[in-house]
Amino acid sequence: MAATSPPGVGLLKGLGVTIKHLFKRPSTQMYPNERPDLPPRTRGVIALLEENCTVCMLCARECPDWCIYIDSHKETVPPAKEGGRARTRNMLDRFAIDFSLCMYCGICVEVCPFDALWWSPEFEYAEYDMDKLLHEKEKLREWADTVPPPPPLDEGALPVPEVAAAIDKVVKERELEEAKAEQAARDAELAQAAPAAAPAAAAAKAEEIHVEAGQIDQETFDALIAQGKSERMARAKAKAAYVKKEKARILAEQEAAAAAAPAAPKAEEIHVEAGQIDQETFDALIAEGKSERMARAKAKAAWVKKEKARIRAEQEAAAPAAEVAPAEVAPAEAAAVEAPPAAPAAEAAPARKLSDVHVEGSGEIDQETFDALIAEGKSERIARAKAKAAWIKKRKQEQLDAEGDA
Repeated sequence: MAATSPPGVGLLKGLGVTIKHLFKRPSTQMYPNERPDLPPRTRGVIALLEENCTVCMLCARECPDWCIYIDSHKETVPPAKEGGRARTRNMLDRFAIDFSLCMYCGICVEVCPFDALWWSPEFEYAEYDMDKLLHEKEKLREWADTVPPPPPLDEGALPVPEVAAAIDKVVKERELEEAKAEQAARDAELAQAAPAAAPAAAAAKAEEIHVEAGQIDQETFDALIAQGKSERMARAKAKAAYVKKEKARILAEQEAAAAAAPAAPKAEEIHVEAGQIDQETFDALIAEGKSERMARAKAKAAWVKKEKARIRAEQEAAAPAAEVAPAEVAPAEAAAVEAPPAAPAAEAAPARKLSDVHVEGSGEIDQETFDALIAEGKSERIARAKAKAAWIKKRKQEQLDAEGDA
């Protein structure tokens, strides 16, 4: 027979537990006066980055509850470069999620190929009316601001190629915007100082400046070495800084020389039909691994650009002869001007281009270009292909220079 405890022992044990917890602080958080301390990656609600959405409809198709509603329309986007063709793009009109139906499985976040949907730690979106749980893209975009940034990469890890390309694109766009702003400021100053010289200055700026990268900017090199960069990377970036400063110096000289020159037609005023391609650009893009379709489109744009430059150069050369007044020319001289002697057949022959020159062998690379691309973080395959194209281009230019001297 089991021993029984004396009466009242259970009551005393219960009172002991009560007294034990009587003077302890309660573990309950008094929400909303006390907000919970949640982990940064808490799956609270689904947020939308509208600028990343391409209206591919994958999230709406894969949603098991069918709680995502998307509306869009098509617009024709002009070509990015002259000589290309217009494209059709889907534009987002509506993106809504009904959180009264959502079961927070996260499938839409996983299948999104462009990282337009993210988990936000926001959780305070309760409503008294169920219909108000249908949130549109404006509200979803507000929640995207609370999404924490991705964790940093481990030391020595390579960045994701898509992310690195997107960052490079944004940096280049910002640099282009800054350059355009600086150019607009210079144009405004030139227009105030000499309105007649402004078109010539703008045309001089549009010309491409080529600088051979042989020297380095010592100041940049010393600064990078002081930051702990390797000598190879510091030298590559110092070479790029030297080329940039040299181009700025040449551009300043061109602007000063163009202030007194007559106005020349801009590239935008010359119309050229896009039909041919620039073979040199086409070969370089194919060597970089681009598709034939993209290489052909960019080669067409390059041909149009070069053709405009050629026509503009001819117009500039013909402008001084047209400035002579007919009354100041003697009759015999006028007849000579009106009917110039026929040029020899050798002079009528067009000048050779880089695309007309053939270089034997394409196995060597331009080491300087290769080192610069590796320092920029490009893959060895891309750097090697571009360095091969740079070596071919330099050999062709040297051959053309040799023929010109002869």
